[in-house]
Amino acid sequence: MPFRTSASEATARVQSLDGPLPEWNLADLYESPDSERIGADLAEAGRRALAFQERFRGKLAQEAASPGGGALAEALAELEALEELLGRLASYAGLLYAGDTASPRNAKFYGDMQGRLTDISARLLFFSLELNGIEDAVVDRAMEANAALAHYRPWIVDLRQDKPFQLEERVEELFLEKSVTGQGAWNRLFDETMTALRFDVDGRTLALEETLNLLQDENRDVRRKASEALTKVFSQNLRLFTLVTNTLAKDKEISDRWRGFSDVADSRHLANRVEREVVDALATAVQASYPAISHRYYALKSRWLGLERLESYDRNAPLPGPKRNDIPWREARETVLSAYAGFSSDMAEIASRFFDRGWIDAGVRPGKSPGAFAHPTVPSAHPYVLVNYMGKQRDVMTLAHELGHGVHQVLAAEQGALMAPTPLTLAETASVFGEMLTFRSLLERTTGKTERRALLASKVEDMINTVVRQIAFYLFERRVHEARREGELTSEEIGRIWREVQAESLGPSIHLGPGYETFWTYVPHFVHSPFYVYAYAFGDCLVNSLYAVYQGSEEGFQEKYFAMLRAGGTKHHSQLLAPFGLDASDPGFWARGLGVIAGLIDELEALED
Repeated sequence: MPFRTSASEATARVQSLDGPLPEWNLADLYESPDSERIGADLAEAGRRALAFQERFRGKLAQEAASPGGGALAEALAELEALEELLGRLASYAGLLYAGDTASPRNAKFYGDMQGRLTDISARLLFFSLELNGIEDAVVDRAMEANAALAHYRPWIVDLRQDKPFQLEERVEELFLEKSVTGQGAWNRLFDETMTALRFDVDGRTLALEETLNLLQDENRDVRRKASEALTKVFSQNLRLFTLVTNTLAKDKEISDRWRGFSDVADSRHLANRVEREVVDALATAVQASYPAISHRYYALKSRWLGLERLESYDRNAPLPGPKRNDIPWREARETVLSAYAGFSSDMAEIASRFFDRGWIDAGVRPGKSPGAFAHPTVPSAHPYVLVNYMGKQRDVMTLAHELGHGVHQVLAAEQGALMAPTPLTLAETASVFGEMLTFRSLLERTTGKTERRALLASKVEDMINTVVRQIAFYLFERRVHEARREGELTSEEIGRIWREVQAESLGPSIHLGPGYETFWTYVPHFVHSPFYVYAYAFGDCLVNSLYAVYQGSEEGFQEKYFAMLRAGGTKHHSQLLAPFGLDASDPGFWARGLGVIAGLIDELEALED
């Protein structure tokens, strides 16, 4: 069987259905990279940052202790205005680059802008460190006496969670500067190595992403050969990846020890503004669900594929059945907007702006950034969405996901540049909810047994990859970082941990053949953002629990849901979930979310009869 159609051929097919796909219009930020406004805004930001540093550095404690909080509220207002200005410049450079990463002009503009903005931002580094050096009682009195300062209370309270783990300013500056030649250098080595790797599959030389995509090919022989090619190249580079992992784990241990973090994942929990106990409850609930979810599903899939046991390369294989036709862009738009409208006309109206006002870049073209994202830019502008639409059902679901982010970002923008950003663990709420609305809408319209099974199975696999697999990743990281505290790990030791954790999560219906112990090497989150992965499971399970409430709720759910999105980063997850009767610290909360996945597998089992 031939290899899959290329991205360019797939895009041409989709465009033949309903014309060229939309490209975003970045003029709402700046007209072009040559715009005089860019130079003027850079100069203005530099001037204001220097004036801010000269006026407030070394004086925040005095201002806070002054009657009414002194000029502290004025300082925060100016900081917010600077963040808005710098964020607009950074957003434009990043979005322009994402639209065509192959353009030397875009790459230079992006690199130059990063350098300029870093230099300007360095002048603001003192503020958070100095503010956190003020006694709590002094800050509390200042906020009580000054309504303008009290406006920023959520941001100040959130910032002060970092206080016990911050170091003296000169040490913080040293950590920041050394990161370029330490963690940053090892990250770059990993990225450049991965980008340069090539895999020989049936005489074709492929890059990593192309080879990984073959693990979803309809032809089992193609999947096997791709897996063998991955194993061969990973094994050849295993010594380097082991060195990178050992070095970065030790680097993190040094930083954690200096800052006073006791558990290997505590720094990530702090960044996510979530308690260790909540994450522990999530991980425990997911582990307990393995038999009812992943083990049970893969047993079903092995029967559907006519196999006694699945090999690791069969895990994401497509199900047998008739091929689906490509979905035109206009149909994808209607599918998502109608699903949103079924929940809330306001939600559909906000999402429609992305289509009507040039806020989406949808086509696949050379140089464009892969994947998908929604970027909030700054509150004075609006978000932008990037997808690579190729007419598949998964592309429709991706569109629904990213538009959910976009709706969230539009609603949260009213909190301002400092308080609109949402912690990672809550940032997936609206996106996964929008995806669930779209999935349920599609499922209601699907009546054929084969088509319904394919749709349900696709959603279950997405959920398993997001929940079970990511928690398995988290547990793997924990064991590696804990073991590294006792000394360097060999490739064999890391591979053994990987194999044990994956076998437990995937279950007896999947055989992990020789070479699978090297597959930890390509996961970039382990290198770039240790313990980042559990946030995916957090978001998915949270929405499953939330959706279960929605299904059984009466009037008022939509209003509470919008209030949660509008809050941005101003409230803790416990405050946001309380109106729905949910508590993320309760193991039953996670069991409820996991029960949604188990319920979908129940539906799949019923279709076997």
